[in-house]
Amino acid sequence: MSADPTPVSDSPFRSDPSARDAAPQFVLPLVVRIERADPPARTDALETAARAVLTILADERSEGDGAWARAVRDWQDARIRKVVRRARGAEWRRAAALPGITVTGTSAEVRVFPPVPLDGWPKDLARLQVSGTDLDDPQEPAGADPDAVVLWLNPELGMSAGKAMAQAGHGAQLAWWELSGPERAAWRDAGFPLAVRTADPARWSALTTAGLPLVRDAGFTEIAPGSCTVVADHPALRR
Repeated sequence: MSADPTPVSDSPFRSDPSARDAAPQFVLPLVVRIERADPPARTDALETAARAVLTILADERSEGDGAWARAVRDWQDARIRKVVRRARGAEWRRAAALPGITVTGTSAEVRVFPPVPLDGWPKDLARLQVSGTDLDDPQEPAGADPDAVVLWLNPELGMSAGKAMAQAGHGAQLAWWELSGPERAAWRDAGFPLAVRTADPARWSALTTAGLPLVRDAGFTEIAPGSCTVVADHPALRR
């Protein structure tokens, strides 16, 4: 099984020039709620962002003749970009009033919106900041269930929480594309359970060569082009 949903030469996550670059470029906006007095835990924010991406992909408005379907198709025909911004207070309330879906974790709230043109963000989202998404875990996350869906982060890369949220979303999306219809339905009906964990350095190389979906970042921000950031380890994809 290929680790990418498309041939390597035309992968949506590759930095090499491809046919996808000639298409109109769209971005999937995600907004994480970060209140000064009560910010979310980092791992919970990453997991909630990944579930938010899956939720909009599975939403009936994103399929067929749905209200968001054309935007989702246009977005997936180009580079698969996601941008995470932060909001608090009135900013969050304005963002929450726009068409989208809010997904809630244990401590995190993430709102995902239908894709927009790269230079056509709604005003109330465009004014939000990308920086300032550095988050911490109050305690070490528990070990991942070996029978569960795990999005493994590259242990050699330092990423802000916002960058890591986008990468976790990429990994979840790659896994979604690789699943059959019944496998997608089962994951959706269960509420998209998943964990995001940093891989053991000694295991990372084996994960990247296991035939599982692998995210290679385009290198627009923070890390070098072509960096492997996430391996999506879904039980149904362990051949």
